Amino acid sequence: MRVLTTSLPDVLLIEPAVFGDTRGFFFESWHAERYAKAGVPHQFVQDNISRSQRGILRGLHLQNPFAQGKLVYVLEGEVFDVAVDARVGSPSFGRWTGHTLSAENKHQLYIPPGFAHGFCVTSDAALFAYKCTDLYHPETEISLAWNDPALAIPWPIAEPALSTKDQKAPRLSEVAQDRLPRY
Repeated sequence: MRVLTTSLPDVLLIEPAVFGDTRGFFFESWHAERYAKAGVPHQFVQDNISRSQRGILRGLHLQNPFAQGKLVYVLEGEVFDVAVDARVGSPSFGRWTGHTLSAENKHQLYIPPGFAHGFCVTSDAALFAYKCTDLYHPETEISLAWNDPALAIPWPIAEPALSTKDQKAPRLSEVAQDRLPRY
């Protein structure tokens, strides 16, 4: 397993060791002791899988309280995955990092609690998996505008398909600071 730092503190890009031959491949998608040593200190309590078609954008989402850390990866297809530091007082508040995750490259992204997360599908379809450090609490969920000009995320799709919630999401600057997590 190779762990790479990103432009945001504590957001890690993980390249699992993949063992393959003519029959296919094998890799560990999670190993508590090994990942803790690599900088993923949390226990996960919920696993989620979503399937989406090309052009779907999900996010940017976070929860506060009940902030969720996430370990995300793609089982089928490809996505452009983004983490945004939404922690008030953080030196990197409002900055983002984005990475291509795919079934082919088998990369994982660890997104700590306090970061907003989103992805858009760049293949015909994608099967997306994520482990979460806290349960889903819809009453504490915060959505941020995917196209917030202050974030200036260069999404690879100009006009993505969005949920109603994501269509109405405010810019980061429009969210009351007392609603956001603290650094």
